[in-house]
Amino acid sequence: MDRIDLFRIFLRVVDCASFTRAADLLGLPRSTVSTGVRDLEVRLGARLLHRTTRRVTATQDGLALYERVQRLVADVEEAEGLFRLGAREPAGRLRVDVPGRIGRLVIAPALPDFLDSHPGIDIELGVTDRAVDLVGEGVDCALRVGPLGDSGLIARWMGELPLVNVASPDYLARHGTPQAPEELASHIAVNYASPTSGRVEPWEWTEGGETRSLPMRGRVTVNGAESYIACCLAGLGLIQVPAYDVRAHLAAGELVEVMPGHRAAPMRMTLLYPHRRHLSRRLQTFADWLEPLLRRELLA
Repeated sequence: MDRIDLFRIFLRVVDCASFTRAADLLGLPRSTVSTGVRDLEVRLGARLLHRTTRRVTATQDGLALYERVQRLVADVEEAEGLFRLGAREPAGRLRVDVPGRIGRLVIAPALPDFLDSHPGIDIELGVTDRAVDLVGEGVDCALRVGPLGDSGLIARWMGELPLVNVASPDYLARHGTPQAPEELASHIAVNYASPTSGRVEPWEWTEGGETRSLPMRGRVTVNGAESYIACCLAGLGLIQVPAYDVRAHLAAGELVEVMPGHRAAPMRMTLLYPHRRHLSRRLQTFADWLEPLLRRELLA
């Protein structure tokens, strides 16, 4: 059995946390799977798995190997797919990470069409507002919204996400409707704390081509988009949010836009991926599909 086959077996055992389940999915005898992992450990000179009667888990060496060989096996499977599905069809598994609401409202509903069009590609979709470590966590690409740090990753611009200021009718009935930033001192906001840094974001608007900001008083602070919008719907304060996020709430009258002439600057959307000499065809295919989807659903 060659090393790629051993890597495939090892990955499946870790994913399943079971030799028996991995053997079933691979269509191999359990003894072959167990022997394959043992042979790999001998070749590498390292213990890769903790084995108990109930569960199999990766050791520290096993976790390190798992992260490194996932992409290797995926690349080999893509190359094999060229011959199974024709030279023009990309193939293999793609690990993608996207922000929570974009993943739930936009990408997941559209995935059936993508998968039907590309039967050789499998998607592992991570949905989180946390900034994942692409290299360390073995993620092929991540969609980020907002400013980027100096990560050394390759960035592909996906568009600018417009923001709106909104409040619930109940909040406005109790506190009045602000017309300009100088009136914000008498209002409260639902404060948003970055899930990565914990920093509470100030209220922002553009004026004369410059970005201005103001710390807002607030009685509730959240660190997720879902709770941010939910608190606004409950009348707990003003929020600044991507327009697509509240489009349905505005149409239903559940939220009202305020200070439309004093919006924050649009947020940059970027697809990040690790530097590689040759961008995999499956990642290029996904990125080319994702960009027009985001522009159609989020930027209109």
